[in-house]
Amino acid sequence: MKILVTGANGYLGRGVVKALLDSGSDVIAADRATNGVDPRAARADCDLFAVQNPYNELGRPEALLHLAWKDGFVHNSPAHMSMLPAHMEFVERMAKSGVKMISVMGTMHEVGFFEGCIRETTPCMPTTRYGIAKDALRRFTKLVCEENGTLFQWLRGFYIVGNSPSGASVFSRIAAAEARGDAEFPFTSGKNQYDFLDYPRFCEMTAAAAGQTEIRGIINICSGFPEKLRDRAERFIKENGYRIRLAYGRYPDRKYDSKAVWGDDEKISAITGV
Repeated sequence: MKILVTGANGYLGRGVVKALLDSGSDVIAADRATNGVDPRAARADCDLFAVQNPYNELGRPEALLHLAWKDGFVHNSPAHMSMLPAHMEFVERMAKSGVKMISVMGTMHEVGFFEGCIRETTPCMPTTRYGIAKDALRRFTKLVCEENGTLFQWLRGFYIVGNSPSGASVFSRIAAAEARGDAEFPFTSGKNQYDFLDYPRFCEMTAAAAGQTEIRGIINICSGFPEKLRDRAERFIKENGYRIRLAYGRYPDRKYDSKAVWGDDEKISAITGV
């Protein structure tokens, strides 16, 4: 398909664009600047929310993959709520334009405090601004897709492991601390268990889901099993040959984080065949 990817120059966007291109999709990469995007993609440098007719002005795509989001790793940033209306307006414009399918990147934080396996039917009771805003966008996107006969996908992301300096995850921060020559990295207890995917695999799964139309609705982008944060962080350090040590207990565990949570991988396994 010909897919418009928003937020294409971001941490996740660059990897997803590459994965889509590798799979044979035609990609229109949109962001305020696209200097870091794979050169095989058509590029559109723009303020996404200022484009009056995004479908026509951004290349008349068959599908939209909406990754654009500000402060995704800052869970109580005011930007989540203040920018939500702009995301809603953009998605509705695309749905009304006649685009065939809309896929939006979501987050397990929509669910809120929960322990166990998150399924498509798991009720959402978000406890952060990030989770509240994403949950509202999910509900709205589903509604406008139904109203306009547009195929709907919500790609619910879990935890990404990567060492890109442009990332904001704990793993990117560990990599940055190692690059500075820090001997220690202040850490929580690390006992919480989460669903982790390495960055390349996360991007491949996202691209695979957005590049097909048979399996729709909420699709968990996940591994399907939990792992202790401290175990995954220690393995991350070992895999990359870092010398830095984790200083456990320097930060308290966040109250809104689940003790053990992972995703149901049935749909994404069916899509990827793995």
